[in-house]
Amino acid sequence: MKKRIRKAIFPVAGLGTRFLPATKSIPKEMLTVVDRPIVQHVVDEAYEAGIEHCIFVTGRNKSVIEDHFDIAYELEDVLEKRGKLKELQALRADLPKAGAMSFTRQQAPLGLGHAVWCAREIVGDEPFAVVLPDMLTLAAAGRRCLAQCIEAYEKHGGNIIAVEEVAPEETHKYGVVSVGKDYGATFEITGMVEKPKGVAPSNLIISGRYVLSPEIFPILEKGEKGAGGEIQLTDAMKALMGEQAFHGVRFDGKTYDCGSSLGFLIANVAFALANPGLANDFRAQLKNLGVL
Repeated sequence: MKKRIRKAIFPVAGLGTRFLPATKSIPKEMLTVVDRPIVQHVVDEAYEAGIEHCIFVTGRNKSVIEDHFDIAYELEDVLEKRGKLKELQALRADLPKAGAMSFTRQQAPLGLGHAVWCAREIVGDEPFAVVLPDMLTLAAAGRRCLAQCIEAYEKHGGNIIAVEEVAPEETHKYGVVSVGKDYGATFEITGMVEKPKGVAPSNLIISGRYVLSPEIFPILEKGEKGAGGEIQLTDAMKALMGEQAFHGVRFDGKTYDCGSSLGFLIANVAFALANPGLANDFRAQLKNLGVL
């Protein structure tokens, strides 16, 4: 019997250097896409997928992320006294249940694989999800990316990776998978390569959502460095592939890379147009600007 996916790791220790000077004092994960911080968007996606415990792997100057998910007594008191009940309700709706979030430190920037390994004691001996906060997702219809990954896990078991198509000339920027037996929305993964320098095995890139078995932790513990001199999660998954099955999920939607200024701006436009309360007025303003 497969264990249910209850926990998700959010690696949020990065310095956000591509957004300086904006991220000198504000973590990039706290930059807002429309009216919510990036980190809140990905936590919302995790909750939608049935995640019960969120694990944040943080670094220095990231305490504001922890504060964001805590009660702000003074703010709530002011809102209540001023009768701003709608705003107060919105604040309280985003509060996690007691004990449903954990925070651990990655003391040195040793790579995504190392960040995931830092959460090993909190995850324990059960399968778990990994959610990269830089990557925001919008579903074409139905549920978002992590929910689709967990549905694939319930069908196939093993390990699951969300993928998305890119132009072949863009594959050198990402981890890329090889396709085996194809089931349509899902397929067997027969290989992976991180930022291929030559011809890529496909144009399907790893898009920031994973379901992994705990057997990956002993592999990560070896600390073997890969591309960029960092401990790469992709390398550990390749090693685990010799023992366990991996399946890819073609995400039915769109992923927005908020790790770059352009991707961040595009995400704001896409999420605004997907917001029922903003879409019509926002579209009208874009027309005034001559964009539409």
